[in-house]
Amino acid sequence: MRSDSVKKGLERAPHRSLFKAMGYTDEEIARPLIGIANPANGIIPGHVHLDLITAAVEKGVYLGGGTPIPFGVIGVCDGIAMNHEGMKYSLGSREIIADSIEIMAKAHAFDGLVLVTNCDKIVPGMLMAAARLNIPTVVVSGGPMMAGSHPGAKGGDKLDLVSVFEAVGKVKTGAMSQEELALVEDEACPTCGSCAGMFTANSMNCLTEAIGMGMPGNGTIPAVKSARLRLAKLAGMRAVACVRENLTPDKILTPQAFANALAVDMALGCSTNTVLHLPAIAREAGVPFSLDMVNVIAKKIPNLCRLSPAGAHRIEDLDRAGGVSAVLKSLADAGLINADCMTVTGNTLSKNIMAAKVWDDSVIRSVENPYSKRGGLAVLKGNIAPDGCVVKQSAVVEEMLIHSGPARVFESEEDATEAILSGQIKKGDVVVIRYEGPRGGPGMREMLTPTSVICGMGLDASVALITDGRFSGGTRGAAIGHISPEAMSGGPLALVEEGDIIAINIVERSINLKVDDAVLAQRKSAWTPPAPKISRGYMARYARAVSSADKGAVVE
Repeated sequence: MRSDSVKKGLERAPHRSLFKAMGYTDEEIARPLIGIANPANGIIPGHVHLDLITAAVEKGVYLGGGTPIPFGVIGVCDGIAMNHEGMKYSLGSREIIADSIEIMAKAHAFDGLVLVTNCDKIVPGMLMAAARLNIPTVVVSGGPMMAGSHPGAKGGDKLDLVSVFEAVGKVKTGAMSQEELALVEDEACPTCGSCAGMFTANSMNCLTEAIGMGMPGNGTIPAVKSARLRLAKLAGMRAVACVRENLTPDKILTPQAFANALAVDMALGCSTNTVLHLPAIAREAGVPFSLDMVNVIAKKIPNLCRLSPAGAHRIEDLDRAGGVSAVLKSLADAGLINADCMTVTGNTLSKNIMAAKVWDDSVIRSVENPYSKRGGLAVLKGNIAPDGCVVKQSAVVEEMLIHSGPARVFESEEDATEAILSGQIKKGDVVVIRYEGPRGGPGMREMLTPTSVICGMGLDASVALITDGRFSGGTRGAAIGHISPEAMSGGPLALVEEGDIIAINIVERSINLKVDDAVLAQRKSAWTPPAPKISRGYMARYARAVSSADKGAVVE
């Protein structure tokens, strides 16, 4: 066992003495040591209950014949970090999460890992660590939040966090009163768990299941259900079994598994952030990954689900309808995924999903009757984004799939939000927010506030927004992010001027600035990068080392 280096032999007597100082018995020390990464804290709704999930994992590890060793991991709540300086630190936390797990696992010679996760950057950070370490690992999430409602909701309409963001825009236009906003605010997030729609956290938890690193049910079983605790116990048991079977992540995280994850991504209509995180995980796994794969897979995988923000269903509805397993079964039966891939269950994907069934075809449509013949995401390229950018096309109204309009240029999210709220943005405009990329932000801020306000003010059918920053999985509308190369690196986005015409064609996967090449060359020669927004500390170091968004915004 890997842990023999800290517990076996005459020379390890001091090490064993330190284990005994913590109360470990000789029998516990002799067993496989399973590290449990626990990011429980009191500031993330998706993590406030993770001590309970971790306790269930510990029981599972004991049941499996291992010794559980929990340790702490940081996390950021993207909702609370939204629309202020705090969001600059969210994406950067992904690298620290991966690094900290590597440090703990290597320093203490764990035989295996259970990574307890839930919210946005914690999931990909943990998967990056699993791929990098390549020791037997099972990932288990804390589960999604239940949707909310309030007495004023028409027809029992459900609420989630995006409902609150969009309500702010409605109040600004007079479409909602302050009293109604207070009701929405009180009821939109009624339980612990990752926010209730197909936002980044739930997207990544579903893809963890699809890629084979999580147990069936990982992506959709609600946080408050006892089934979530049972799943956590099974995850602990399987971690010990994976050690004994030497089932390492490299046997699971294959090119075919990443293709399966992208296929489920398209079928579910996941967050645009998935195409930031999957390349980062693939890099750690040594698996080739490019943005071009997104359009290739989107072309053959239909969009089967319309979950919030793209539709009225929430994750609890997906779970009731059969969950990720049912989506995988539908795709496998149609020959659209590789079901022979190995998973942490010790079985192939085909065996895992053998008994899966769609129980509600209004939530999970059939391959023959999809919401769209193309998948939920699209990568666009053109002279404003030579290396690509991404949009959740399943959440774009039909009239905005092709749009052309004048650029309204802003140097930060705050400036753009102020302009939108004050009524300066008109129908037909293309809002441009730049210097918010991985280097320029720094940290590539998530911008749910401006996109939600656009929707709340009724402009989502007439206004587009493009940025080198990124969006929440809760964003809907013609919101196009990850423009690469970013403005801070001298990308064409830095050369856009107020009033320039920008042509967007999501159908044809193109985005172009209608300015002559000679004019752009002249602007380029006169351009100089602005001063860094943060000049000291972690994010200053991050900005100097981070790659572009099309490569996953990884620290190189």
